[in-house]
Amino acid sequence: MDELPFTHKPGRRERQLRRRHGNPLFAWPPQEVLPEELLAAQKADHEDMLAFREHFRALIQRAVDLPADAGSDTVLSLKEALEAHYEQSCALPEDHREERAALKRLIDLVMKTLWRHAGSDPIAQQELSDEETARAIHFRLLEQPLVADLLHPDSCIDPQELAATLLSATTDEIEAVCELFDGAELAQLLERSETRLAELDEQGIDLSQALNRLALIRLRTEQSNLSPPQH
Repeated sequence: MDELPFTHKPGRRERQLRRRHGNPLFAWPPQEVLPEELLAAQKADHEDMLAFREHFRALIQRAVDLPADAGSDTVLSLKEALEAHYEQSCALPEDHREERAALKRLIDLVMKTLWRHAGSDPIAQQELSDEETARAIHFRLLEQPLVADLLHPDSCIDPQELAATLLSATTDEIEAVCELFDGAELAQLLERSETRLAELDEQGIDLSQALNRLALIRLRTEQSNLSPPQH
């Protein structure tokens, strides 16, 4: 198999090509990614990064210019934009921890404004508390590249490739991805994964690592189906 010039800190498109490259879980016989395919993915990922940087600067300025007496709708709109940029940064090439830290600080400031708007309203306070909990979970899951790639509005992971992708993932990624799905969705994913490995078993290739990942998916599926419904 020819060595391709994959980058050290790839973006979402290149990451999926790396997962697919020569991987029998995606196709048998294994298919190699073409050099021009990789180059196009790297170029598109780089363009996404340049656009993010431009929008990031504009968003920071928007936050700086936010009037002290801004209404709830204006504040909520800014918060949603900050959260969207945080999520987008996780799918980009290179390292964007500093930008995410800045976005998180701004989100915290915006939330303080929303808490002031809530006043002593117990319903509004509970909604804000629930939102902060959900955001913390969401940002934790986004630390795993596969989660960021799956949640991107224009995800390059085809639903038909999800089983093969998950069977090629790290343990931490599998744990995180399993939190995204409910019991029924995990059961369907487990069935597809089992079917794929059964097909490959006849080819006489080493499936030991994939079988370990399958066991983890099965465990998380069983635990999800045993858990009481969330309200």
